[in-house]
Amino acid sequence: MPHQIAKKRLSRTDAHRRALLRSLATSFFKHEKIETTSTKARQVSKVIERLITTARRGDLHSRRLVAAYLLEPAVTKKLMDQIAPSLRERTGGYTRIIKTRVRQGDAAEMSLLELLH
Repeated sequence: MPHQIAKKRLSRTDAHRRALLRSLATSFFKHEKIETTSTKARQVSKVIERLITTARRGDLHSRRLVAAYLLEPAVTKKLMDQIAPSLRERTGGYTRIIKTRVRQGDAAEMSLLELLH
């Protein structure tokens, strides 16, 4: 029995889980909201909170850290130039998870993950 596991594995290998979270984070910053399963939403919101906190510093090092994680340079630019400055006065809690429905095919609980301005 695995004890003290820090994160959900999402039934994926480490590399697949990292790719999934990077893809979800990129899509989130691109559209400012996504609908996904509740478990994935909770996991990706932790990543998004850290990325926004890093981007709020606004220096070159933080830009490179964010760019290394996100998949599209245009999304990095949007995060650094539009999203992070608008959230500069917030101390945290940049996202909201709203449970929306149960998916028809596999009865997975779906949630809407959205950015708070």
